[in-house]
Amino acid sequence: MSDAESYPGQTLGLPESGRGSLASWRARIAALLVDWGASMALAVFAFGVGVLRDGGWRSWMILAVFFVQKAVLTGLAGGSFGQILAKVAVVRLDGGKLGWWRAIARTAMVCVVVPAVVIGAERRGLNDLVLGTAVVRRR
Repeated sequence: MSDAESYPGQTLGLPESGRGSLASWRARIAALLVDWGASMALAVFAFGVGVLRDGGWRSWMILAVFFVQKAVLTGLAGGSFGQILAKVAVVRLDGGKLGWWRAIARTAMVCVVVPAVVIGAERRGLNDLVLGTAVVRRR
């Protein structure tokens, strides 16, 4: 098959569309925005509005809530709160269970930002390339 006839995810053995195909950028960005907004709301509720304007430890609470929410839900459900709402999931390409260490490592790399925005082939960030994962459609 020529490059003109190939589709994103084909070389990974993923279907062209539907369940298990690579998630769209729109769904992935929407999930990230939902995750960040929910983390902001929860951090304000738990620690007060100082998380939005103060320095010191409070300035890190939104990121801490984001990290915990994303790591725990990815480990338990294969995706963060936003990813579940956007109907996308993080999966291992070898078909194995994602596992806690991958969920934590992937979330840490997303929090550092650079690995997640250094995009390689097949719509996969450096974090996905390193961990052997991909973000796919749940439906």
